[in-house]
Amino acid sequence: MKKIAALALSLFLTYGTAFADTPKDTPKDADAQPAKPATPAKPKAATKTDKSDSAIAAEIEELRQALQAQQEQLSLLKEELAKRDRQIDEARDAAAAANARAAEATTKATEAVNTTAAVKSTADTLNTKVADLSASNEALKTTVATSTAQADKAPEEGPASISYKGIKITPGGFVEAATATRTHATGDDINTQFTGIPYPNSALSRLSENVFSARQSRLSLLLESNVGSAKVTGYVETDFLGTGVTSNNRQSNSYVLRYRQFWGRVAFENGFAFSGGQMWSLVTESKKGIENRQEAFPMMIDPQYIVGWAWQRADSLRITKSFGDKFAVGASIEGPQTTYTGHNTGNNFLFNTAGAGGGLNNFVDATGYTANKSPDFLVKAALDPGWGHYEVVGILSPFRARVYPCGSVPVITADLPAFCGTPPSPTSVADAYNDGRIGGGIGVTARLPIVAKKVDLVAHFQGGDGIGRYSSAQLADVTARPNGTLAPIRGAAWLGQLELHPSPKFDIYAYGGGEYAARTDFTVINGAGFPVGVGYGSPLLNNSGCTTEGFPVVPPNPSPFPPVSSPTGAGSSGTCTGDVRTVIEGTLGFWHNMYQGSKGRLRWGIQYSYLTKIGWSGDNSSATTGAIGASVSPKAVDNMILTSFRYYLP
Repeated sequence: MKKIAALALSLFLTYGTAFADTPKDTPKDADAQPAKPATPAKPKAATKTDKSDSAIAAEIEELRQALQAQQEQLSLLKEELAKRDRQIDEARDAAAAANARAAEATTKATEAVNTTAAVKSTADTLNTKVADLSASNEALKTTVATSTAQADKAPEEGPASISYKGIKITPGGFVEAATATRTHATGDDINTQFTGIPYPNSALSRLSENVFSARQSRLSLLLESNVGSAKVTGYVETDFLGTGVTSNNRQSNSYVLRYRQFWGRVAFENGFAFSGGQMWSLVTESKKGIENRQEAFPMMIDPQYIVGWAWQRADSLRITKSFGDKFAVGASIEGPQTTYTGHNTGNNFLFNTAGAGGGLNNFVDATGYTANKSPDFLVKAALDPGWGHYEVVGILSPFRARVYPCGSVPVITADLPAFCGTPPSPTSVADAYNDGRIGGGIGVTARLPIVAKKVDLVAHFQGGDGIGRYSSAQLADVTARPNGTLAPIRGAAWLGQLELHPSPKFDIYAYGGGEYAARTDFTVINGAGFPVGVGYGSPLLNNSGCTTEGFPVVPPNPSPFPPVSSPTGAGSSGTCTGDVRTVIEGTLGFWHNMYQGSKGRLRWGIQYSYLTKIGWSGDNSSATTGAIGASVSPKAVDNMILTSFRYYLP
């Protein structure tokens, strides 16, 4: 560019000088006019003209040379420009070629990118499929391993239930090794007869006892099926707390298998359910609603449970109706028995009979079977509002006796009916008749989950007339009036339960309960003219011998000495009527699960109980002299420690 600018400047200067030295144009008609004759110049003027022409010629020459030089330079510049033009064209062609190659490369790169994206997508898809295949393969390996492990374990563990013709059969139960230690002997096995703890007059009150027992070991079988929309259930449960005539505790224990429960149940979708067989009574607390196998048992080792707890297992027919999960009602008829205690009653009534061996009753039990007129009637309502469980139960229990007005009674002859004759015959059946009495009561239960799944507080109360048999201590239902009719005994039972579950392995419990039987007594005048207490808990009864130990019972001997046989039972000193007023028990215990899994459950527990029995006071009045002694209220106490080691079937 600099060379071109210099060339242009040189040309401008050259042509500018030329135009400056050129004479001005002549007028247009200058050629038509003749030239004027030249005037001779002066010599001095001529010299100046010559010099001017030569100088001009020299300048022209110089300019010509400069122009020539500039033309040469211009030629060189033109060649240079041509060369550069060729280079530019070559560069342009190269650039075009490069652009073409770049465009082709871009196209190929785009195609490559697209191909790469497709390849990457395909690779990602392939990787995903490979990962899925790998995961599936791992899952398959895990499944195969699990199936193999289960298949390996199946012969060892076996199924929890078995199926037979559409019926699901589940075995259950436990094996128990238990002990019971009592500071005052009762002659009981693992279960405790709460009213049987001895008063101080018995030699047993001076002896402790230790019992080893496996008789509470239990076997059960649950059968479940569906018939249409109805669920059908059957259940049998047994243990070895039964006793046969030949049962003993000698070299080989021979206690018989008994059935605790044996029932069937059908439940419908509309909430109705029907049950029949031997089952827990409606008075027994349920965990929720009213259903079989949902009973809430105290956590006792003692199979007689705890004083104050209401329960019964008897043959019954039951109907229940559930209204969702919050409310249920039920009604049942249950097989009754009548428990009796009475004093100074005559032979003018009959309500129990001996067992008939041919009728498959225990013929050794001489008075243990009631000639029932009708079953007991029970109704129950259960409420589960969302916090706690609440129950109300009603009991109606009929009693009946055969009354003989002319039987032997502890009254003066003048009080006998005239039709009995004179003197009265104790075997007369004149005007005998059947007399019926009604007993009944009500029970309430509240179970409060103070801390969910950790702390439960339970309160139970039951009271009424003639319902002693429905509580653990088994206080009497009835006694007899002087005329031979039955009189229901008013009673009550109460129980408080505190249950702690600090962990799935531990259960701790503390219970306190009691049962009460009111005085149901009558006073008559005997033939000697003195008052005689009749019935249950009369203050005229004799308790003078309740605190003095008596000599053991010895069977009759053909000669006075030496005795031919050893004593057969604990004796007593004097008279001890000892009608029970109150039985109270306090219990503290725990259970520990050592193992709980697919192979069952292994647990052990210890229970301590303090038991006391308090009798109604009697003033020891004499039926022959009328003398009245000091009032005595007998009392018996027992401390018991029970242990249990159990293995439950899975």
